[in-house]
Amino acid sequence: MIVVTRRTALSLVPGLVAMGLLPAGASETFGMTLEPGAPFDAAMVADLARTLAAAPHAPPPAVSEGWRQLSYDQYQKIWFDTRHSLYRGTGGAVQAEFFPAGLFFTSKIGINAVTGGQSHRVRFERRVFDMTDRFPDLPDAGTGFAGFRLLGEMVAEGRFQEYAAFLGASYFRAIARDLAYGISARGLALDTASDVPEEFPLFREFWIEEAAPGAGQAIVHALLDSPSVAGAYRFVITPGASTVMDIEARLFPRRDLTGAGIAPGTSMFLFNDLNRAGHDDFREAVHDSDGLLMRNGAGEVLWRPLKNPGTLELSAFADTGPRGFGLMQRARGGEADTDLVARYERRPSLWVEPVGDWGPGQVVLVEIPTDLETNDNIVAFWRPAAPLVAGQEHRFAYRLHWCDQAPAEGSVARIIATRGGARVFEEGRIFTIDFAPHTALGDDPAAIVTRVSASAGDLAPPLLQVNPATGGMRLDLTLRPPETGAVELRAELWRAGSRISEVWLFRWSAA
Repeated sequence: MIVVTRRTALSLVPGLVAMGLLPAGASETFGMTLEPGAPFDAAMVADLARTLAAAPHAPPPAVSEGWRQLSYDQYQKIWFDTRHSLYRGTGGAVQAEFFPAGLFFTSKIGINAVTGGQSHRVRFERRVFDMTDRFPDLPDAGTGFAGFRLLGEMVAEGRFQEYAAFLGASYFRAIARDLAYGISARGLALDTASDVPEEFPLFREFWIEEAAPGAGQAIVHALLDSPSVAGAYRFVITPGASTVMDIEARLFPRRDLTGAGIAPGTSMFLFNDLNRAGHDDFREAVHDSDGLLMRNGAGEVLWRPLKNPGTLELSAFADTGPRGFGLMQRARGGEADTDLVARYERRPSLWVEPVGDWGPGQVVLVEIPTDLETNDNIVAFWRPAAPLVAGQEHRFAYRLHWCDQAPAEGSVARIIATRGGARVFEEGRIFTIDFAPHTALGDDPAAIVTRVSASAGDLAPPLLQVNPATGGMRLDLTLRPPETGAVELRAELWRAGSRISEVWLFRWSAA
């Protein structure tokens, strides 16, 4: 038996080139075949985006018919061979593995390795993937890369595990230590839930920088493109107890964009105790996220529980200079841990922290009806008040926190549960809002002022009492709704002239 070491493998490269098994000028290194290098710096990606935007849109190469016609089971039986991980064996703290294009992923995505100030195109070769012997005999030339995953030493030195993935359109996901994949982010949302078809920009090319030994950060550059806009993105990704992404986005619209969504998050909400009707399910709750959290420019912390509506609903929260927003998963035990396979209680929250002044605009929440937990039916993003004008550059910087709890949580009493239903012995609907224990609450409900309002209908006097099960407070609201239409509800707790809780917001409708 011949044992092939990294040193031995590198010594074989000249012979492989001579035999035509590697292209002249390419090199077998870091586990992959790399094309000859060219100088690289981040400004080059922005120059590429600017050049793209100045010309009519041309999509990237498409995969062949055979690769597009793969079944779901066939596509799932392609595995990347970890022995070929990019940057494996270099001593750096970042490695990358790749996804092949095919089935749902119909575009060939360019991926480059950046090392020593040089950019090298990573050559697609089926040899770096494992497949079953029943996999169709399809040519390499018919496909390419669809995306990649990043691996790092999240738990122990020398033990590499996945913590982020970029795959499909401009979608990407990440996890924090001890959490599992759930919510997704996107580079950009266009015309979501509008009166024109939604457009899905694509990350058509990536540059993955080699990390220095001991450097836990991964740096990734991405070129975004679609019929309406091109863009350059830079990601600095730091995995850990919370995985943090510092993102710089430079957008070059081909047309004026009135429906641009900045820093969009996409999640799933099927049901919980707030709207369980119609779900015959052994589980008490099914969702990747259960609420939208916002910290507005005025410093208010707002909590809007999610729902699975009867018809599409769009909510817009006007603001100037937002301090943060995101889709949270607060159900970490009890109702959320009844599915031992999906483990929804381990799904991360995603908090968006703007860097710099984003000016006026709206946090937009889109809730789409669904009867399947496989459908992402929740979207949240920032929509600037002014259109993104064609022919100009528009910059946005922000930080994403993939986390258990968002940095904004804890300054006031958190809302940990909302439940609702019909009153039994009187007219109306009851909503119970549980606030987590917090020093600002104290232990005497009589010392707390409740401020509640409804845009329509009538509210009975609210009841605030200690919840022995949580150690916090529970606020009971009874709404006598109008016969038709939706009702916007708001509730908050004050003490000694200061707000001591998150502001609870909810839209109730009979549908």
